[in-house]
Amino acid sequence: MSEDLLIRRDGDVMTITINRPERRNAISPAIVEGIRESFVGSRNDPSLRVIVLTAVGDQAFCAGADLATSQSFKFDYAEPRFPMPEMYRLARDCNVPIVGRINGTCMAGGMGLLAMCDLAISAEHALFGLPEVKVGVYPMQVMSVLQHLVARRHLLELCLTGDPVDARTARDLGLVNRVVPREELDSAVNDLVTRLAARSPTAIRRGKYASYAIESMSFEEALRFMEGQIGLLAATEDAAEGQLAFREKRPPRWTGR
Repeated sequence: MSEDLLIRRDGDVMTITINRPERRNAISPAIVEGIRESFVGSRNDPSLRVIVLTAVGDQAFCAGADLATSQSFKFDYAEPRFPMPEMYRLARDCNVPIVGRINGTCMAGGMGLLAMCDLAISAEHALFGLPEVKVGVYPMQVMSVLQHLVARRHLLELCLTGDPVDARTARDLGLVNRVVPREELDSAVNDLVTRLAARSPTAIRRGKYASYAIESMSFEEALRFMEGQIGLLAATEDAAEGQLAFREKRPPRWTGR
């Protein structure tokens, strides 16, 4: 694993930390590859319950592509799938919730990292933006993961002006769940992670899958799909244990099956 990315495992929680503070935690190929590998590995780890994605320091979560190199917007056109979109696909297919710990400014490709998280908590000093038009490009890949988070007119304003917004505006736009003072960020993230880890891994795994699956469906298609999903989930060990624990007034003992 590259030094650009730090991976730590604490019990049932994996923390992925971008480690390029001297470049405002800008994205490198090693970062994308490392995150992709972590997501792939998570699918074969039944003991994992939550992934936290964050960065070193408190100035920047991720400034986007590293414009210090001329390779930032160079692509291998012989390959139909580019590394960043493939990372987004793997995040969507990940079996556990991905929580974004937004420790500072989040720009351009950093917004894609934020958007691929299922939940996110931000420090109140963070800024958010899509400044690509200022350097002659557009957040094409990032739009794929932002379009269902932010209403169209607000998203177009971010893309077409390139102007940043503060953390509370980002929350109002739907980019993050909560905004907290800098000194409360860790406790807020830990509280959320603890609550997620205490829930049924089976319900979370199938629920995350179903939630994303219906995004592009019509109302009737989504309803029919979810009719089948609730029947399948009700047949699992966790569903039986959860209902039994409720009747017996005790904490459930999840098996993840």
